[in-house]
Amino acid sequence: MLGDMMLVAGVDSSTQSCKIVVRDAVSGDLVRHGSAEHPDGTEVDPAEWVRALEVAVAAAGGLDDVAAMSVAGQQHGAVCLDEDGNVVRPALLWNDTRSAGCATALVEELGAATWVEATGSVPVASFTVTKLRWIAENEPHMAKRIAAVCLPHDYLMWVLRGTNDLDDLVTDRSDASGTGYFDPAAGVYRRDLVRRALGHDVVLPRVLGPTDAVEWGQRLMGPGAGDNAASALGADTGAEVMVSLGTSGTAFVRSAVPARDATGRVAGFADATGLFLPLVCTLNAARVLDRAAAMLGVDHVQLSDLALSAPAGADGLVLVPYLAGERTPNLPDATGTLMGMTSANTTPAHVARAAVEGMLCGLADALDALAEHGAEVTRVRLVGGAAASPAVRTVAAAVFGVGVTVPPPGEYVADGAARQAASALTGQFPQWALDGPCSEYVSDATPHVRQRYSEARGHWLSASTS
Repeated sequence: MLGDMMLVAGVDSSTQSCKIVVRDAVSGDLVRHGSAEHPDGTEVDPAEWVRALEVAVAAAGGLDDVAAMSVAGQQHGAVCLDEDGNVVRPALLWNDTRSAGCATALVEELGAATWVEATGSVPVASFTVTKLRWIAENEPHMAKRIAAVCLPHDYLMWVLRGTNDLDDLVTDRSDASGTGYFDPAAGVYRRDLVRRALGHDVVLPRVLGPTDAVEWGQRLMGPGAGDNAASALGADTGAEVMVSLGTSGTAFVRSAVPARDATGRVAGFADATGLFLPLVCTLNAARVLDRAAAMLGVDHVQLSDLALSAPAGADGLVLVPYLAGERTPNLPDATGTLMGMTSANTTPAHVARAAVEGMLCGLADALDALAEHGAEVTRVRLVGGAAASPAVRTVAAAVFGVGVTVPPPGEYVADGAARQAASALTGQFPQWALDGPCSEYVSDATPHVRQRYSEARGHWLSASTS
């Protein structure tokens, strides 16, 4: 409490960092915030998340006056615990693609249609179920010790509550729906799929409802969420299609019906409100701009200026930005490709433009996939770190071919968790205003940019089927 204010906290434990916001539960006004970095890598000791959370909490002035909290986090990672609650091995994160072969094997064993019917999605290397199969095949001594499996946000909530009882693990529908062994339509785990992957059954977190809460000392803790579901809640997207440009790129939309896409392009996830969140994910978003800026020896402001100084289509220069493999399309072993180089277009400006366009063309393909499954893509709400770039905002409107809305800069995943915390107190989600006005971007569509990208991308698609 702060005077007559009732405060709530929201945490975003992402791949790169931990961020926390403290807000007034009634008005939504931001009171204070803090952050701390996470270590790099595709596998991490979960103790590092706890350490970062402690640093972020201290930077935010502590939590003694907070009445409720909720934790959102990166999806899919496998946190494996033994019967005493000890971490068995470093957590394999969503961006660890070593389980790609296991994903292929699991799909072949049952068929894509069976997986979609069971879980709403076709497993890819990101999903928890594929990581359990990888551990079972490559670290059988570790696999035998696993008594419980949870996700990053589940683990942090469990540690914060100070319990060592595996039965106290909790999660929510949105994060559970990204494991590959939860049916978001029926709201139940598919334990047969856990056994298929790992070889034996384990304790799985109890799935809380959207406004449920658990005890956190004398206070309350909301159910938490996967990062994309929390972002949709924090940015108050409603029925608008959202594109998030973080480490990965995602395009998603809230839906009353679950997605069932046997091609695997659209994942049939749940959202944080009790509905569904059809989602398409690419592995390469903000990292593409990071690497382009480093390659050109400029900062992000200069990269944006360079990109805007080059013509649409970069005079034929195309970047297929598969810097970390790719998830959609499912090409875990692909690499980035710069194509169409000539003596006229090998300039810093053209490379910068190609980087921005290449990143966004992958998300435009994602929007097409959502549209094919019933989404109305008439406007896009753009969030995430890379959305701060003027070039990204302007080029997005041209590449997507629709208007782009950019809400004010903010920590929307943490804000979504804070809204959950408020709902834990009142039983309903608060109607908070955003922290400022949205910006609107419109531009003439540039179909030739997407055509060139499609031709360049075809190199990898052909290689994957040959």
